[in-house]
Amino acid sequence: MTRANGDDGDDVARAPWIPGPRRAADDHADLTADPGEVPEEEKPGVEPASVEPAPGEPASVEPGSVEPPRVAPPPVEPGTDVPVLTHGVLKSLLGAWALSACSPGETKAVEDHLTACAPCADEALRLRDAVALLHEDRDLDLDPLLRSRVLENCLGRRPPRIPVPEWVTPYDAETARLDALLRDIGESEWHAPVRLKWYEEGRIVRRKATVAGVIGHLLAVDGLVSAALGLEDPLGAGTPELSPSERTDAFWSGLERPPNRSIRGPWRDQSHTLIRTVSFAGRGVADLTVTYKDFALPLRDSLLERAFECWVHADDIANAVAYPYAAPSGAHLHSMIDLAARMLPGALANRRRTGLASPARHLVTAGAPGRSLHLEVEGAGGGHWYIALDSPAALGSPDRAVAQVAMDGVEFCQLVAGHISPEEAAAGQDGDREAIRDVLSAAASLSRL
Repeated sequence: MTRANGDDGDDVARAPWIPGPRRAADDHADLTADPGEVPEEEKPGVEPASVEPAPGEPASVEPGSVEPPRVAPPPVEPGTDVPVLTHGVLKSLLGAWALSACSPGETKAVEDHLTACAPCADEALRLRDAVALLHEDRDLDLDPLLRSRVLENCLGRRPPRIPVPEWVTPYDAETARLDALLRDIGESEWHAPVRLKWYEEGRIVRRKATVAGVIGHLLAVDGLVSAALGLEDPLGAGTPELSPSERTDAFWSGLERPPNRSIRGPWRDQSHTLIRTVSFAGRGVADLTVTYKDFALPLRDSLLERAFECWVHADDIANAVAYPYAAPSGAHLHSMIDLAARMLPGALANRRRTGLASPARHLVTAGAPGRSLHLEVEGAGGGHWYIALDSPAALGSPDRAVAQVAMDGVEFCQLVAGHISPEEAAAGQDGDREAIRDVLSAAASLSRL
């Protein structure tokens, strides 16, 4: 808003709800004088009558200053009593007026005053804008996908010179969502108990930790990816080859005191460094091998697996501190389910070697269609996968499907994370019961600390 100038006729920019200024001639007209009568102050030999200043008004006008024009009020609607108020009183009513808490007469008096007083009109605009922000049912919890939408909008306007590869975006999104959760929790909540669960040897195993301890676990296991890229390992240089569980135990036991919120900084810096390094490395880095002691994954799948574990443990933390937390976006969830489906034939073969799964029935040559299970995943991120049952080298085929399992996408991920047992999975099942049991158990066996 621009302020009114001292010259007559200058325009004043106003909000739509403030009436426009009257003409200068109307502003200075004496509406009660007779047209033929000479004003008292212009009669020769007669001094103008002195007027006592009203409370809150200046006693006199400084030389050279411009006195605000005296505006005649518009016609009053019948039944509305408009009080005559001083500038100071009208200014003090602006807050109540912005909240619509004035009486009809006070409201009329304030709005009449705003047509002539630019400073009060400016203040009225600011107060109305402030009142617009006060919503009784406003949700104070930020949308977990807000950061992704903001970044997408920013990158769409000006793409980065070095973009994040598409296959890295699930890890980038899940670490950012977890970091937003950690930023919101209080100091004491970093020590809140978190119950970790995974499936092992035919049963669900539980272990107690804290919020800070879970972040330390993620930091230690992400160190496997850091070491594969030649970056600093949080366990130190020359660390022997350890499984993710062994790395976690080694990291926890190496701390001088229980971890607290200070662990957030190193974990966040490590995730940012991983994303930046992979983005600058180019295409060839996607096929770099990351070894987990008992198995290995290409870097492309390893970061997707780390994104999956980040989401699972973020959900564990959210449940511990009563924080609302949503599943990943549909595209990212689909990629996570696809990775688990691709790992199922190998997991099934490992269980068969240890006597935990039924023996192979019909072996085929590598790459040939073999006996399969149709995995139908419903909901966001869903799709159809055909799991080879007798050999990891066989090709899953709809023509050789002997069973079908239908599950919700999030429920399937909970099974893969070991949060529910194969018996608890509410799956739609049809066909070979033995094959269904073997595949569901193999899915749960993919979980670990």
